[in-house]
Amino acid sequence: MIIYENTKVGFIEEVESGMYVNTLKNNLQKKMNRRVGPSENNSWINSLRVMKSIVQDKDIPDDAGIAIEYNIPNTSKRVDFIITGYDENKNEELVFIELKQWSSITKVEGMDQVVETYLGGANRLIAHPSYQVWSYTELLKNTNKYIQSHNTTLKPCAYLHNYFPVENDPLIDKVYEDTIKQAPVFRMTEAKQLKQFIKDHIKYGDNLLSLKGIENGDLKPSKSLQDCLVNMLKNNPEFIMIDDQKVVYERVLNACRASQKDNKKRVIIVKGGPGTGKTVVAINLLVQSINENIYSSYITKNSAPRSVFSARLIGANYKKSYVNGLFMGSGSFINCEENKFGLLICDEAHRLNEKSGIFSNLGENQIKEIIQSSQTSVFFIDEEQVVTSKDIGSIKEIIKWANREKALIQSTQLVSQFRCGGSDGYLAWLDNTLQIRDTANYFLDDISYDFRVVDSAKELETLIKKKNKSDGKSRIVAGYCWPWISQKRENSENLDIIIDDFQMKWNLKAGKPYAIDKGSIDQVGCIHTCQGLEFSYVGVIIGDDIRYKNNKVVTDFTKRAKSDISLKGLIAKARKNDQQSLIKIDTIIKNTYRTLMSRGLKGCYIYCVDEALKEYIKKSINSYKESEIFNSDKVAESTK
Repeated sequence: MIIYENTKVGFIEEVESGMYVNTLKNNLQKKMNRRVGPSENNSWINSLRVMKSIVQDKDIPDDAGIAIEYNIPNTSKRVDFIITGYDENKNEELVFIELKQWSSITKVEGMDQVVETYLGGANRLIAHPSYQVWSYTELLKNTNKYIQSHNTTLKPCAYLHNYFPVENDPLIDKVYEDTIKQAPVFRMTEAKQLKQFIKDHIKYGDNLLSLKGIENGDLKPSKSLQDCLVNMLKNNPEFIMIDDQKVVYERVLNACRASQKDNKKRVIIVKGGPGTGKTVVAINLLVQSINENIYSSYITKNSAPRSVFSARLIGANYKKSYVNGLFMGSGSFINCEENKFGLLICDEAHRLNEKSGIFSNLGENQIKEIIQSSQTSVFFIDEEQVVTSKDIGSIKEIIKWANREKALIQSTQLVSQFRCGGSDGYLAWLDNTLQIRDTANYFLDDISYDFRVVDSAKELETLIKKKNKSDGKSRIVAGYCWPWISQKRENSENLDIIIDDFQMKWNLKAGKPYAIDKGSIDQVGCIHTCQGLEFSYVGVIIGDDIRYKNNKVVTDFTKRAKSDISLKGLIAKARKNDQQSLIKIDTIIKNTYRTLMSRGLKGCYIYCVDEALKEYIKKSINSYKESEIFNSDKVAESTK
């Protein structure tokens, strides 16, 4: 979606008249239903005046196309500035320019293509500008049918018009050398070089022809993207399907192929508990559908699973841009046209929200938007993993919207357990012990799974770090009962979780995904960074938001950190003893710990802040607790 387009002459006239900012504001409101903030407004004023002086060069054709704020389809990414035309052989060429107002940066050691700069009132980690714009062009080359069919050449570059070169300039450090070769970066004193870069590629104007083609271009996976994905999956044993995983995979593919032939909309619901291989099937579906020229995307609400699984698919010989564009957030389809995708694969569908956006005020319903945007949509769901007040994903809700869209509905289930020692008995025992529901009579000591209750958080740390040495896949996680003090001071010595001699930070925002970053063994993960993922061994710190009192497992929302938003909208009502809110809070807190305690393939070790809860769980390991000790129809007692 192009927010603004004009010829070079028209663009210059609008800037000189001062009307360009109003035009951009109105177009953004009309096309994306989004208002413009003061910082974005100022960036347009400053950067576009500079770009006017650049394109005024007499050797840049007057009828060259100019696009501003091109929103890459079905992503939140926007290209700042595009110039279109023909090269000396009359081949289509587009120059992509990433505009930055930065005045300084710092090189970040140990992070590939990442720099630090002052942005939005704080120092932040962000991708190198050359990498940003290069990745946008790679994404478009791999997804836009018009670019593929017309052999259109995309030439990326970055322009930091407020950045003055310094000695040993970190912006052009040799660590970024390869990317800068692909996408040159120009600084304040290099306007002449930027002009020449544009003139080298744009010899003749196209009078907006290329922009119209790209804007209306269908989504189609490129052959290089297909080959890349197939090769990576072949060499990755993590994504081999077993038993009913293969059956579900074939059922979904058949439905998708049928929709391609008869143009009927289909919705497939795949129910599966923790460790049943929902994500393995989802990734295989993504790769195979792309290989069959069906444009597809893998969707989750949380970014953590997307980051981890895209990283695991990326091989040593392939660039991230080949893969990352296929992994999308659940709020990406607000403005998507109907049936734009052939297949949308929604993992962790129980985490879907009603509204989207930072302020949760965009769109109508994420389930509806996903179904509308694709001929076939598949929802992998476990209703027992709802962990925030905004989670609305349910089988009932999916069926409701599928019926409204007149879609054909199929449902299937994954039942084979590949986590928790391969035993459904552990999950049943967990449900009984947390008093979530009365299940069959399981004894944990009859199950081949390494479960332990330890007496201190430090002991938990020692055990998990020892296990981590074998394969690097063991982690510590916790309930969100400690404030995130280090959130805005990532490089400081501030510690978040302090329990006697145990001291750690919550996992950091920036850098590699928590589940696979080697350094995260020294950090504590939470539900938002590990749901949908798995570890060899997981160590769980159970906070004071769940305790054992009067023969009941009780929950206490007052012990949650104030920075936790998972109970947003419920706490005020709960303080007034609203029973419906108390029941939902109780479910969310218990589901959170159930989810954390089911992340381990081989074992789970726990430490309980509440001494009574620790003793209760220890006893329940060897003896089945009679279901009469609690009534699942009543809310667990909430202590204040």
